[in-house]
Amino acid sequence: MKIVVLDGYTLNPGDLSWEGLQQFGELVVHDRTKPEEVIDRITGATVVFTNKTPVTAAAIQSNPGLQYIGVLATGYNIVDVDAASRQGIAVVNVPGYGTASVVQLTFALLLELCLHVQRHGDAVAAGRWTRSADFCFWDYPLIELAGKTMGIIGFGNIGRGVATVANAFGMKVLVHGRRKIEGPADNSYRAVDLETLLQGSDVVSLHCPLTPDTKELINRKRLMMMKPSAFLINTSRGPLIQEQDLADALNSGQIAGAGLDVLSSEPPAENNPLLRAKNCIITPHIAWASFEARQRLMAITVSNLDAFLKGKPVNLVNAPKG
Repeated sequence: MKIVVLDGYTLNPGDLSWEGLQQFGELVVHDRTKPEEVIDRITGATVVFTNKTPVTAAAIQSNPGLQYIGVLATGYNIVDVDAASRQGIAVVNVPGYGTASVVQLTFALLLELCLHVQRHGDAVAAGRWTRSADFCFWDYPLIELAGKTMGIIGFGNIGRGVATVANAFGMKVLVHGRRKIEGPADNSYRAVDLETLLQGSDVVSLHCPLTPDTKELINRKRLMMMKPSAFLINTSRGPLIQEQDLADALNSGQIAGAGLDVLSSEPPAENNPLLRAKNCIITPHIAWASFEARQRLMAITVSNLDAFLKGKPVNLVNAPKG
């Protein structure tokens, strides 16, 4: 059995092992694959793994022997799932591996907006503290989270994890999701409509999937509902935000700041307006990428394929015919 990994470098830049997949057959790992190279590289493969390399209907149809497409991530929009289903190919993802890491980066971004740790650290390194006339200094307002309100849009595992940490900081929590959210017995959060959440939150954090309904969920109209002192955090999907609208809101002071780990196009174009927006911290889509999260991703990837080969598939995102 031939197993092809189209873009293995992001998951494993050299600090993990592919041995778990090698046990199942001949393994070919490509660090990166251009879209025009996909058909050639999957020729003869029974199993294909991809992270962000698109596996199109044309690629799927080019290989009648393909049985399994594993996505090295949770989101699977880069695979033409309908085409795979028609051809009887299982499409499998890896849910839940990065929850703790995404929650952690959510608060790393928020705390940087509140305390500007990096900029103050840079100021000390530049010698400003040694030259200070006072025992301390700060260049920006320092904000305490206790007593503030965290608004969480999307209340799956990650959203719930963010709520738990927000409570630990002494924050009030408002939540909004696609499905009805039952109120907790301990009053640790309150489910509200989207408008109430935007108007009442000091921090709005996005943790919902990208769908036609959520694309550009945060736009000019909704940014105007937020407090001028509010922060926006996005560790979910870039297209949830209308980027020019957010840049305008930041530059005009409509909201106070943003922490973003994702953008609508990755890597971003040089003219993306958020790259130069005021008080906008952007990290290069790293929330999922801690060593521990990637270890879990690799382990679940191996167990997914093992289960499929034993006739007991798990984490299927489609219903393959035949």
